[in-house]
Amino acid sequence: MPPPYTFLKGERLKSRKVIGALFSKGQSFGQYPLRVVYMPMEERRSEFPAQLTVSVPRKKFPRAVDRNHIRRRVREAWRLNKHRLYRALENREQQYALLIIYVAREALPYPEIEGAVRQMIRRLVKKL
Repeated sequence: MPPPYTFLKGERLKSRKVIGALFSKGQSFGQYPLRVVYMPMEERRSEFPAQLTVSVPRKKFPRAVDRNHIRRRVREAWRLNKHRLYRALENREQQYALLIIYVAREALPYPEIEGAVRQMIRRLVKKL
């Protein structure tokens, strides 16, 4: 397992098929300013216990620079806190796909986003 504070290529969820399945079959919950959609994957796609993708809606943030800035903040918060989820999932054979959707109407400061990611990980560990 690589060092805990990285976000490597294998941890990124890029498969359109899996992302589509997340929207149709995934379970979700809200942790303001985020909405999390998750589901177990049928087959393991990488060595990591979870794969993540982040979505920021164009309707709420029309400027790409704003969407990218928020996406970067969410990914950074995930990178620094994902080890808590990985620790809970390391004994399982199942791999999970995660989609984080930013739902707030304005860009929030990083500490608020990081707090929401921490809470989201705690809730996810309890649900799994």
